[in-house]
Amino acid sequence: MGVQCVECVHEANKKIPAQRTEFGARARQGVPIITYSLIAVNVLAYILQWVVPVATQNMVLVPALAAWEPWRLITSAFAHSTGSIFHLAMNMYGIYLCGVFLEPRLGRARFSWLYLLSTLGGSLGILLLSPPLSATLGASGALAGLFLSLFVVFRTNKQVLRQMAIVLVLNVVLGFVVSGISWQGHLGGAVAGALAAACIVLVPRNPQRTKIQFSLLGVLTIVVAVAIYLAAVAVKWPLS
Repeated sequence: MGVQCVECVHEANKKIPAQRTEFGARARQGVPIITYSLIAVNVLAYILQWVVPVATQNMVLVPALAAWEPWRLITSAFAHSTGSIFHLAMNMYGIYLCGVFLEPRLGRARFSWLYLLSTLGGSLGILLLSPPLSATLGASGALAGLFLSLFVVFRTNKQVLRQMAIVLVLNVVLGFVVSGISWQGHLGGAVAGALAAACIVLVPRNPQRTKIQFSLLGVLTIVVAVAIYLAAVAVKWPLS
C-alpha cells in the first residue's frame, strides 16, 4: 500500500496507453455525444424556424444564391419543412441509428468530419443537379452519407449490411417517387460520405494511421470545397 501524490498518479496515468477502436480512435464509454449534439442542433433550428418564420427562407439552399450566401450550404442541412414534423423526425431517427453504430467506432473527430463532408457533398449535388432557383432543406444529404459510410465500415458484417440495405433502398426509392425530396442531395451526400469513410477505414493499422486519415480527409475537404466554389460560380454567372 502507501500514499501517492496527485501529480505522481497523473504522470503514471499518462504512461498508460489509451485504448483504441479498430479504426484508431480513442475508445469511449457512454452516450454518443456528437450524434446527440447534431440531433439537438437540428431540433433547435426547427424551433427557430417556428419562432422566426423568416429564418427558413434564409437557411434553405438556393443554388443561384450560393455564391453570395455560402452559409446556406450548411444551414440548409439543419432546417426542415415546417409543414410536417415527420420530415424532422425521420431524419433525426436516421442520424441516431447511424450515429450509435458509427461514432463509437470512428471516434468523435472522425465522425464529425464524416458528417461535415456528407453535408457539403449533399450541397454540391444540389448545386450541380438541381434547378438554379430551387430551394432545398433538410438533413437528408448528410444522412445519405452516413448510410453509405455504414456499408464501408461494416463491409464484412453481412447482418448489419442487410439491415442497412433495406433502409437505404427505401430512402433511395422515396427520393425518386415522393415529390419534394432532393435525390440530388442524397446522391451528393452518399458519394461524399462513402469517400470520407474510405479515407478512415481503409488506412491500414500503423503508427501514422491517424495522421494519414486526417490528411486524406483534409484533401477530400479541399476537393469538395473547390468543387462547390466552381459549381456556385457556374450557377451564378448565367443569372447575372
